[in-house]
Amino acid sequence: MIRILFYVLIVLALGAGFAWLADRPGELSLIWQGQRIEMSLMVAATLLASLIAAILIVVWFIRVVWLSPHSISRYFRARKRDRGYQALSTGLIAAGAGDSALARKMTARTRGLISSDQEPLIHLLEAQTALIEGKYDDARKKFELMADDPETRELGLRGLYLEAKRLGANEAARQYAERAADKAPHLPWATLAALDYRSQTGQWDEAIRLLDQSRASHVIDRKEADRKKAVLLTARASEKLEADPKGARDDAQAALKLAEDLVPAGLIAAKALFREDNLRKAASILEKLWKQDPHPEVARLYVRARSGDSASDRLKRANKLEALRPNNPVALATVAESALEARELPLARAKAEAAARMQPSEGIFLLLADIEEADTGDDGRIRHWMNQALKSPRDPAWTADGVTAPEWLPVSPVSGRLDAFEWKQPVAQIAGPVEEGTVDVADEAIRSLPPVAIAHQRPEPQPERAATPAKPGPVIDAAEKSEEVAVKTIAVPAPSESVIVPQTVKVEPKPAPIKTDETTVEPFFGRPPDDPGVRDSNKPLEKTTFRLF
Repeated sequence: MIRILFYVLIVLALGAGFAWLADRPGELSLIWQGQRIEMSLMVAATLLASLIAAILIVVWFIRVVWLSPHSISRYFRARKRDRGYQALSTGLIAAGAGDSALARKMTARTRGLISSDQEPLIHLLEAQTALIEGKYDDARKKFELMADDPETRELGLRGLYLEAKRLGANEAARQYAERAADKAPHLPWATLAALDYRSQTGQWDEAIRLLDQSRASHVIDRKEADRKKAVLLTARASEKLEADPKGARDDAQAALKLAEDLVPAGLIAAKALFREDNLRKAASILEKLWKQDPHPEVARLYVRARSGDSASDRLKRANKLEALRPNNPVALATVAESALEARELPLARAKAEAAARMQPSEGIFLLLADIEEADTGDDGRIRHWMNQALKSPRDPAWTADGVTAPEWLPVSPVSGRLDAFEWKQPVAQIAGPVEEGTVDVADEAIRSLPPVAIAHQRPEPQPERAATPAKPGPVIDAAEKSEEVAVKTIAVPAPSESVIVPQTVKVEPKPAPIKTDETTVEPFFGRPPDDPGVRDSNKPLEKTTFRLF
């Protein structure tokens, strides 16, 4: 475009010059070698312009003739290079598609058309072809050659890193990632890999330094970098908690500034403050975390902030947590546990049942079983709650890559990934948890709760009464007419079989009828079916049969 404008300007200048000469006519006389030449000024200008044009044409022609061999060779070289790049492009596409035959064919063609010194992508094509053919040793050699070349260093290190990860050589992969991070800190994969490896080995200071460099070069997003740095600070604070509470407090509070919802950071900060006897500030940190998201570990640490508190004091602190987040299952369960320790069993039962109605889980039903044991001691009701716990969803726990841990960890023990642990429900049972809103599990469990068993008591024997004459009639055996103790059985469903819980009910005995032979008959008060009594050794054994079904 600029050239066109340049040519247009030259033509306009020439036209303007000739127009200016035409408006100002004149004569030009030239005496050369005794001859006088006269012409108009316009003719002289035209001849001068023609002469210049002729000289330029001659120069161009001589240049074309002189450079024609080089131009011809350059033409054929460019054509060959174009064919080589076309073969290289086709080979890379074939390698990406998994067509090893076509990729190998295009590799050989590219080698014949383009030199590998001129185009490093040929090494990449050969390495990819070796990978899809299963020749991993050849591919690794190609990646090593690429890693030694400054132009393809990052690409070669990337290939070596992936190959080391595939073979499970974590130490070699770590070295390649560290080398790539040092040579090219702008690579996200190298930075993240080196960060994970330094975190796995507990090099928190080095990991934080690398993360700050990556954040300054805008390799990692700011929000993600803040989260990862908060996790690293929390991990370092966890190691300092025993030996250096002040340093642990500073790191944990710095982590909370970067990630306000990081529960482990708040717990470590509160523990460090408790060691410094700063209960008020520690309680404010825990209350702030509790308001954002009620967490059982926050509640447990808040309730047991002072080791010398009584059970009633802990119940008051639990009630305060419930006041901060009312109608929350975690808060209700916390109050129920504290009430159980304080032996306020009606309050504990009411809060636990309310929590079970809001969010049925294994832990809340086990808590109800503990309350039942402390309140009634009825084995049938205790087994009922434990059976409900077996069928309920598991409680949330720190989970990463399908593995649960009793406490939070900064790095996953499975994949080594930083900030992998989340507070969530673990992998469900085979049957799977009951979806919320489909069945009211808690109400059904409470309605099916068996009544409290009354312990069987044998009545005191009554004094003998005088026999009275009776009318003649058939002889009635007192044992056949005696009132037996009623036994109530309750079938409690279990995952595999039914459990039969015998429960005895006290029944007042009735006086036995009197035989006609005017003998006094002792009343039969009965006994539980599982108590055969004492067998009389003088009587012979009777043959009995039992029906199983």
